[in-house]
Amino acid sequence: MTQPLGVILAGGLATRMGGGDKGRLQVGGQSLLSRVIDRLSPQVAGMALNANGDPERFADLRLPVIADSIEGFAGPLAGVLAGLDWAADQGAETIVTAAADTPFFPQDLVARLTAAADGMDHPLVMAVTPRTGDEALKSGGGKRVNRHPAFGLWPVALRDDLRAALQVGLRKVVLWTDRHQGREALFEAEPFDPFFNINTPEDLARAEALLA
Repeated sequence: MTQPLGVILAGGLATRMGGGDKGRLQVGGQSLLSRVIDRLSPQVAGMALNANGDPERFADLRLPVIADSIEGFAGPLAGVLAGLDWAADQGAETIVTAAADTPFFPQDLVARLTAAADGMDHPLVMAVTPRTGDEALKSGGGKRVNRHPAFGLWPVALRDDLRAALQVGLRKVVLWTDRHQGREALFEAEPFDPFFNINTPEDLARAEALLA
């Protein structure tokens, strides 16, 4: 498999942070987006940013900015589709997505996602972590992992299938990945879940504490 392209998903509404571009929030004197770019760029063959609205507000990042083609903030799958369409134009076979509000994701994310896809005709893998502590005791139909649907390996070959699914209202990532026998790549969750994302001011404070 050739090295995937990277797509940073920043198309959310950030309602719990009062709106705006959550990726511009600072942690340890650096924006979340900058931290995500620094982590992802060594792992991929090129990168784009999935964001809606005026793309000029991201001009300083020097990345292609790609908007959702499905209207109405259709969730992470719409960002995945935008990334797949962009990657198709680049002649790429796969993309790896990462969320713009998750500054500590693994530095071997891409290697482990691609390893988990070994032998698949259409590489489709989602990152998961084991549930720990009190979380492991919660009800969840026996599911002992947390799925992180914004962090995945996606095949360009399935982009039209994904487009059709979104157009008829599918929004839940795992419903689509399960339909195509998607796999999971298990990452450690100690000393903390590396896919911890920042949704609230309290999360931002926790991220500062983790850096310290």
